[in-house]
Amino acid sequence: MTDRNLIEKAADAMKNSYTPYSRFPVGAALECDDGSVFTGSKIENAALGNTLCAELSAVAGAVSAGRRSFKRLAIYSDSASYSVPCGTCRQVLWEFSPEVEVLCARSDGRYVSYPLSSLLPEPYGREQLE
Repeated sequence: MTDRNLIEKAADAMKNSYTPYSRFPVGAALECDDGSVFTGSKIENAALGNTLCAELSAVAGAVSAGRRSFKRLAIYSDSASYSVPCGTCRQVLWEFSPEVEVLCARSDGRYVSYPLSSLLPEPYGREQLE
């Protein structure tokens, strides 16, 4: 799967977002190491702290299906700026795949790519619990 294919899947997932409060829909597509892809959409709630990011939605689907190793994550928003994962999403991604590549795409078709380690330079992991 190419970067563009994964970004297209994220863009399609964005269409299913539920964002009546922010009106800022986001979609994500997570490619697992085995080639399977799970998509997620942003889901807001009147209690804004209960909002589910598109990235976490995709991770939850993958983990629920038994996948625990991820290759790439594409995030798409119909915006002029790049949408990068929030801190919670970064930490959750680190839990499963510290080497995951994060693609952030915007509405003009351009995208940037980051290794997760550059987005989360001081992660909290299992080794801190030992």
